Amino acid sequence: MARVSDNWERLVRATLRRVQLRTVGQGHERVSTGLSAAVPPSLGRTTNIDAILQAADEIEEEDPNVARILCEQAYSMAQNLDPNSEGRGVLQFKTGLMSVIKQKLSKKDGARIERNRDHERLWEFYQLYKRRHRVDDIQREEQKWRESGTFGVNLGELELRAMEMEKVFSTLRALVEVMEALSKDTAPDGVGRLIAEELRRIKQSDAVLPGELIPYNIVPLDAKSLINPIGVFPEVRAAISSIRYTEHLPKLPADFKISGRRNPDMFDLLEYAFGFQKDNIRNQRENIVLSIANTQSRLGIPVEGEPKIDEKAITDVFLKVLDNYFKWCKYLSVRLAWNSNEAINKHRKLILVSLYFLIWGEAANVRFLPECICYLFHHMAKELDAILDHGEAKRAASCMSDNGSVSFLDQVISPIYKIIAAEADRNNNGKAAHSAWRNYDDFNEFFWSRACFELSWPLRKDSSFLLKPKKRKRTGKSNFVEHRTFLHLYRSFHRLWIVLVLMFQGLTIIAFSHGTIDLHTFKKILSIGPTFAVMCFIESCLDILLTYGAYATARGMAISRLIIRLFWFGVSSVFVIYVYIKVLQENNRNSDSFYFRIYILVLGVYAALRFLFAMFLKFPFCHRLSEMADQCFFEFFKWIYQERFFVGRGLFERTSDYLRYVVFWLVIFVCKFTFSYFLQIKPLVKPTIIIVNLSSLTYSWHDLFSKHNKNALTVASLWAPVVTIYLMDIQIWYTVLSALVGGVMGARARLGEIRSIEMLHKRFESFPEAFVKNLVSPQTKRMPLERQSSQVSQEMNKAYAAIFSPFWNEIIKSLREEDYISNREKDLLSIPSNAGSLRLVQWPLFLLCSKIFLALDLALDCKDTQEDLWNRISRDEYMAYAVQECYYSVEKILHSLVDNEGRLWVERIFREINNSILEGSLLLTLHLNKLSLVVSRFTALTGLLTQNETSELARGAAKAVYDLYEVVTHDLLSPDLREQLDTWNIIAKARNEGRLFSRIEWPKDPEIKEQVKRLRLLLTVKDSSANIPKNLEARRRLEFFTNSLFMDMPPAKPVCEMIPFSVFTPYYSETVLYGSSELRAENEDGVSIIFYLQKIFPDEWVNFLERIGRAESTGEADLQESSIDSLELRFWVSYRGQTLARTVRGMMYYRRALMLQSFLEKRAFGEIDERYLGSNFPTSQGFELSRVSRAQADLKFTYVVSCQIYGQQKQKKLPEAADIALLLQRNEALRVAFIHVEESADAEGQVSREFYSKLVKADVHGKDQEIYSIKLPGDPKIGEGKPENQNHAIIFTRGEAIQAIDMNQDNYLEEAMKMRNLVEEFRRNHGLRPPTILGVREHVFTGSVSSLAWFMSNQETSFVTLGQRVLAKPLKVRMHYGHPDVFDRIFHISRGGISKASRIINISEDIYAGFNSTLRQGNITHHEYIQVGKGKDVGLNQIALFEGKVAGGNGEQVLSRDIYRIGQLFDFFRMLSFYFTSVGFYACTMMTVLTVYIFLYGRAYLAFSGIDRQINRVAKLSGNTALNAVLNTQFLFQIGIFTAIPMIMGFIIELGLLKAVFSFITMQLQLCTVFFTFSLGTKTHYFGRTILHGGAKYRATGRGFVVRHIKFAENYRLYSRSHFVKALEVALLLIVYIAYGYADGGAVSFVLLTFSSWFLVISWLFAPYIFNPSGFEWQKTVDDFNDWINWLLYKGGVGVKGENSWESWWDEEQMHIQTFRGRILETILSLRFFVFQYGIVYKLHLTGTNTSLTIYGFSWLVLVAIVMIFKIFTFSPQKSSNFQLLIRFIQGALSLVLIAALCLLVAFTSLSIPDVFASVLAYIPTGWAILSLAITWKKIVRRLGLWESIREFARYYDAGMGMIIFAPVAMLSWFPFVSTFQSRLLFNQAFSRGLEISLILAGNKANVQA
Repeated sequence: MARVSDNWERLVRATLRRVQLRTVGQGHERVSTGLSAAVPPSLGRTTNIDAILQAADEIEEEDPNVARILCEQAYSMAQNLDPNSEGRGVLQFKTGLMSVIKQKLSKKDGARIERNRDHERLWEFYQLYKRRHRVDDIQREEQKWRESGTFGVNLGELELRAMEMEKVFSTLRALVEVMEALSKDTAPDGVGRLIAEELRRIKQSDAVLPGELIPYNIVPLDAKSLINPIGVFPEVRAAISSIRYTEHLPKLPADFKISGRRNPDMFDLLEYAFGFQKDNIRNQRENIVLSIANTQSRLGIPVEGEPKIDEKAITDVFLKVLDNYFKWCKYLSVRLAWNSNEAINKHRKLILVSLYFLIWGEAANVRFLPECICYLFHHMAKELDAILDHGEAKRAASCMSDNGSVSFLDQVISPIYKIIAAEADRNNNGKAAHSAWRNYDDFNEFFWSRACFELSWPLRKDSSFLLKPKKRKRTGKSNFVEHRTFLHLYRSFHRLWIVLVLMFQGLTIIAFSHGTIDLHTFKKILSIGPTFAVMCFIESCLDILLTYGAYATARGMAISRLIIRLFWFGVSSVFVIYVYIKVLQENNRNSDSFYFRIYILVLGVYAALRFLFAMFLKFPFCHRLSEMADQCFFEFFKWIYQERFFVGRGLFERTSDYLRYVVFWLVIFVCKFTFSYFLQIKPLVKPTIIIVNLSSLTYSWHDLFSKHNKNALTVASLWAPVVTIYLMDIQIWYTVLSALVGGVMGARARLGEIRSIEMLHKRFESFPEAFVKNLVSPQTKRMPLERQSSQVSQEMNKAYAAIFSPFWNEIIKSLREEDYISNREKDLLSIPSNAGSLRLVQWPLFLLCSKIFLALDLALDCKDTQEDLWNRISRDEYMAYAVQECYYSVEKILHSLVDNEGRLWVERIFREINNSILEGSLLLTLHLNKLSLVVSRFTALTGLLTQNETSELARGAAKAVYDLYEVVTHDLLSPDLREQLDTWNIIAKARNEGRLFSRIEWPKDPEIKEQVKRLRLLLTVKDSSANIPKNLEARRRLEFFTNSLFMDMPPAKPVCEMIPFSVFTPYYSETVLYGSSELRAENEDGVSIIFYLQKIFPDEWVNFLERIGRAESTGEADLQESSIDSLELRFWVSYRGQTLARTVRGMMYYRRALMLQSFLEKRAFGEIDERYLGSNFPTSQGFELSRVSRAQADLKFTYVVSCQIYGQQKQKKLPEAADIALLLQRNEALRVAFIHVEESADAEGQVSREFYSKLVKADVHGKDQEIYSIKLPGDPKIGEGKPENQNHAIIFTRGEAIQAIDMNQDNYLEEAMKMRNLVEEFRRNHGLRPPTILGVREHVFTGSVSSLAWFMSNQETSFVTLGQRVLAKPLKVRMHYGHPDVFDRIFHISRGGISKASRIINISEDIYAGFNSTLRQGNITHHEYIQVGKGKDVGLNQIALFEGKVAGGNGEQVLSRDIYRIGQLFDFFRMLSFYFTSVGFYACTMMTVLTVYIFLYGRAYLAFSGIDRQINRVAKLSGNTALNAVLNTQFLFQIGIFTAIPMIMGFIIELGLLKAVFSFITMQLQLCTVFFTFSLGTKTHYFGRTILHGGAKYRATGRGFVVRHIKFAENYRLYSRSHFVKALEVALLLIVYIAYGYADGGAVSFVLLTFSSWFLVISWLFAPYIFNPSGFEWQKTVDDFNDWINWLLYKGGVGVKGENSWESWWDEEQMHIQTFRGRILETILSLRFFVFQYGIVYKLHLTGTNTSLTIYGFSWLVLVAIVMIFKIFTFSPQKSSNFQLLIRFIQGALSLVLIAALCLLVAFTSLSIPDVFASVLAYIPTGWAILSLAITWKKIVRRLGLWESIREFARYYDAGMGMIIFAPVAMLSWFPFVSTFQSRLLFNQAFSRGLEISLILAGNKANVQA
């Protein structure tokens, strides 16, 4: 029966248990099991039920009865909390818990339970438990430790028991809580009295128990902690003491409760006065303590007994945190809330900083309004000042509610949040126009004027700012309106367009003047004056037009400036035009040049003034003068010239930086304008003159526009492509020059010096010294080097190697843990400690591999002297090292093995050999041909000594030594020496008596054991060092790391003095960890993820199996049998994907690196550290267990992952929640922030929701432990998801720097070691201003997956290295691109955060952090000595979605105020840099495609009109051949070729010239040009459509492994409108040109003119199928066709998605046309398709030479007839069942009539068969135009009842387009070799074989170089 009960209890527990979470490997095992894991959130939030049940689980084995008591108490608490079981999961929990209790009762076998004695049993067990775990002794030790401030000598024991003690304390806490509950019902005497006394003692004493169990983040401030020594650090103790309550502060009320076990501090006063939330107080208290402690540590660690914080430390924090507030006050001319910074003491500064952080910490979404925060702080600081002046603490009136309570959240933040949320609701989920609602920027800019003080204080609820918007009434914007129009490109960058237009005008005038510049030409060139004035007037008109919507609310001064500028430019335009007309009239009359002199004077004065203002505003020295100039006249003109915003002031650089980028752009301008003049403008001058002068042109169609206008359209068609290329080719020149400059800078930075494993081998000797100088702090260097400084160079090198070795070995160890290398490779790559007595540097064995064998060969072949032999050996320095080490090691090992006579023999042998070496007679002393025999004997000996000692092995080793003695004595030595040794009496006697080497001393000394192992490898490893390591990723990482050691970087500070930083990762619902089922799931090809990875990474799979102790033949199914191995497999796969697990592992390397560095710096607190006894050099052994090192790392590093919906995932028990919990358990320093939603219903059933921002960590039991829970004013997601996710969690970050990391990134231990160098860049000189963002290089780790991934990887790598290198310097326009940049945390959190969040406009949220930083006088740099891994999209669809997202984001940026202000406020040359590296790149990309259209439509016009043939005939007659100059433009169409230049330059710098050429050729063979051309279309479509119609959105690309075939229909849906339609339009234009155009030179000219266009057509149509896995496999092609037909014919309906039905998809495709303006634009664009019908109808044989307009009208009648016939043929019989036969008869008869009519027309009229096809060619685009117009004016068409017909027409069009694309794909699929070729093209060889023949279990190793 008992067995049945046990089984039942296990079953009940199993049903309530979540997935068991384990920790594998090193670290602390935390498992959340039993009922405690099933406590519903509604119960767990307010009680410790889970902790009580966890304690019951812990003590179940010790005392089941006490466990039963705890379970019953937990049940009582649950019943009291929720008696009706209304909460989610409460009923199931209580039922399960009751079942468990019943099972515990049944185990009593009927024995009676006396519950009235439960408290006695509990008390007895409590006492026993405390004695067993020595709790009182530990408390006494802790008290002694705290009083002394140093650790005791038994710290090691405490470290090892730390986690166990946490469990003990947790259990004790549960016991105490249950005892307290039970003692309430017991008598006050006896046990009840003892319990009461114990409870009183615990509460009154400063015991350790509360300290371990009160949740804390980093520093245990609420109670002391034994196992966390961070509180003992002097700087932390000083920081804590600095915030304590002093007598100068107002007295708190007696009833005010202090939370935790701590003394009152200034935060308690702020909590009482303003009503801040308790967890906000706790959070910011720790933030302030850490900030002050870290600032103090840089100034110097306090050494006195009671450490104090320097005033300078507090002042530094004060000035940095409140810097934006000071600037805000200065800008608004408002006095500070206090008299002056000098007048307040450090305590007042500290409480003001605390107040600011508390406001910021509770501000929620208002954190995006930094100047609003300044406003709140300004008034609250005044209130605080008044409170501090009183003796008694008072509550602040601004935060007081009607009932007398205080709440900052309710009274201050909530009203502001509500109005922001109300405005956000008006954006209609991003569909409303930006001008229709106020975004975050609009609200913030309200506080940029003194009008904000109308809000008053406390906040006036009736203020216009806080009034909710009325329905359908537009709310006034602040200073800027984001109207959706391309005109923003002109408005923001008008100076660029003015310069380009003026230069074009000037160059054209010179070209038409035949290149001669005389007075007449000069006067013509001066026509640029009116052009300039008019373009400035247009810009001022756009200012007026695009500010519409802000007039009611914008600042009066801003509106006045617009009007003044409009008036000024209007008047000046009229004046300049008038004067110039007079100049021309004077020129015609040859009269006096009075107006000419006036004109020159006006232009000269104006140009001088512009230059003067440019000087004053852009040059640092002049700018300072202008700032000091306070004359109103000067200020007025400066204000007119450049608008004055709160942001964007002082955007100038130091003169040297300014001159650099000026020279850069002057070079580009010289090249660009020279090219434009000689190859674009000048060749078209003569043809233009000829065309203009032609008066007798005959048009082959009815000409409407070209009469009496000198053939203007013909001239326009020639010049239009040239003009468009002229406007965009500056992008190409920029690309070329930036590639050259970036290449030179990269070479100067020493990038690519170590680019192969051979180079790494050659330079390894120099690594230790370089490492020590750059990456080791003086604190570590000081230990050995001071002793070694007077020694010889070799000993110095040994010292360097000794310091280098622990770091290098940890790097190698991390590579092994990541399975990039095998155990054997790890041994070969590891470097010895070099701390022993060996007299030379010991290098890693991979450098010395096979060197002994080569040296033996040299010795055997030696016929010369000893010196010659040594010289030959020394040519290979590592061979010399190997020989020397081998010699010294043999001596030392033999000396340690033998004693007595044996030791005498060893000493004699080596003495003789050493003497021979000194005398140069070694070849006479030894027979070198016998050395191999000696080596074999010694190898056998070391083989025995590497094993554990046994008696049998000892005998074998003794025999091996004796054999060695025999060989050395009788074979190796010369006869004379052999005779001497044989007759040596001592040895002879021992040998005769059998004592010689009869026993040996087995190696016990670790140094000797290491030498034995190393010597054996040295004598046995014959591998070539070129093959170690084999893995390409391991090679790449080691090559980059060692190369970076020689690059310029700041010296490393000790860990205790470094700048602290946080890493911050936003996460939503992406993959955390692949599940077991996901690994095995196969796609349609039978390929699973695990199979795919085994083929892609075969060597890593073998290394993984070796690491977990499995054989190579082990299968995935075998691993699933073991839960530990199964979990390890999941991690192995996840670490090769783009998962959160990979990111977390990588970022936690920072902590590991800091722990190692801190450990080796041996920061001690009176402890005795045995690591340094008897050794000059530390080792890294045990650094991960050192509590001091861990505490020091936690002081400097924080990692917060913002898992936005983690709370919901836990409630739904999703696997992601369990996986995140697992990551928390494996990483004790990891923190997870998430948004928690609490729902509650009132009496009327209305559900209300409360939102909380929570931070959790894993507790001792592996469960989530809530650290902070801060209530929010409402739903935080009212803008873009990612920045809102970042914003809610950023309050939990710490330190002065914050690294933004996406969840598809990775990091490496060796790179993490350089982080403290990187953050020192904040203190380096990088220009006028200190850096605010440090740019970091990326390595794209997904490049090896497929050819597409490789293209994307190379493109991205080029941008994040060479591209950003140039952007940062010399151009000074690098922004933030969502990469692993490091932010100045204080700078950014006080200025709006690290991203912007307004809906849609900030869709590319990351880039705005760079804009914001730059506009607020930040400085962004770029550094390439450190890198972070990044995963990119690896499939074409993923890439297209990503590029669409980025292009759409850039489209939105064009509309944004940030782009406008940067474009306006940067100096001209810096503005150019910014434009062409941001939105200008996409504008030029769009213009590239536009050029193709303009060129082809121009050619179509010439072909249709028949003008091209006549022009060419006239040109030939005049002897002019320059007309073909248009050919020059063709080479510029393919901008992709030019954009590849930076990639090629990057290859050359980092790979070398030969590898670069090989890589580029390989990419071309893999059709990279097709990919880049296709990408051109993606960018153009999404960029253009976003600006025209909006529709930019976050597009989830998916980050999985692309191993699946994409259906034809899916590709069609994605690319139909973006690529296919446009490609077919271009193809139609080309066909028209070929059919009707004329080119001198025939087919060759056609090919040259149209080659790039045909290439574009083919790329856009077929790239999705070329790059589709198994895209040409016949069976898949058949399946795709069936799927496509089903999709095409499936009817749509409510709830049917576009992926299932063509009709639904078609409706979705029209959603972007929302506005009347958009419809007008679409209508205008659609009209171009009517040109085809108009042109072709006059080219038919049927029409002959008739050009009457009637012909065109008749073609429309034919079209109407065709449409009617189509309707008859498509009429569905099902709709008229009574007339089915009649309908069929009519359709049949009509068919016969049509065929007969067509035959008669061909036979008896001029209609030809080609005419029939030409007519089809004409009507297809006309039909598409009609369709486009119908879709655009959808409502009107619906009212006319034509919508169904339009839908059917559209279906046939899509069917036709699909068939055109599908036919070539199907045809190629007939040939099996095409599919094989495609697989080779797409994937590396190993996977291609795996894809085709899944039975192949081994193939060529994809990631291994043979």
